[in-house]
Amino acid sequence: MAMSSWHSYDRGETLFLHGEVARSVHIVIEGWVKLFRVSSNGGEAVVSVFTKGESFGEAVAFRNNKYPVSAEAVTACELIQIPTSALMEMMRKDPEVGVSVLASTFTHLHSLVSQLEQLKARTGAQRVAEFLLEICEKESGRCVVTLPYDKVLIAGRLGMKPESLSRAFSKLKPVGVRIVRSEAVIDDIDRLRDFSESDPALSWNKAT
Repeated sequence: MAMSSWHSYDRGETLFLHGEVARSVHIVIEGWVKLFRVSSNGGEAVVSVFTKGESFGEAVAFRNNKYPVSAEAVTACELIQIPTSALMEMMRKDPEVGVSVLASTFTHLHSLVSQLEQLKARTGAQRVAEFLLEICEKESGRCVVTLPYDKVLIAGRLGMKPESLSRAFSKLKPVGVRIVRSEAVIDDIDRLRDFSESDPALSWNKAT
């Protein structure tokens, strides 16, 4: 911790840019951070979103590679920045630290694989349902969740356009989900989970 630094960022403030050399690992203490890339046509693709207790940048930092993405504060947030050299020293003294870093890197990889699966095997409404279940603090019953960031970012995080997100929210009404300003009211978590895990092909077969 003595070698680390604490940073506060306002909403919309840049943490680092695509192409900069990575020399540290970031841990979110409060707020939300997004990782994104800007395509050749100027469009923004959201790669990941991180919040309290989550870390990012491990894989590129340990190799002193350039960041393949840019990072921006989605909300006002606070982060700890740990230099790679400090982590390397800790790993030499305590192998458990190295195991933790590997586990964190694997978690990021698993998250990206899950995103690819969602894009290929889930409808837009199912992706939104899974997102709501992820941020829901209960396992069953009724729940009201506050959407952690604006709907444009939610759409980008789920690989959708904002207008597609609105249609997806509408398709969740029959399974008991209502959007009231910045909150999602879920009447039955188990019902929503069943919908998110259902096979889209079944509804296509019924339609034919």
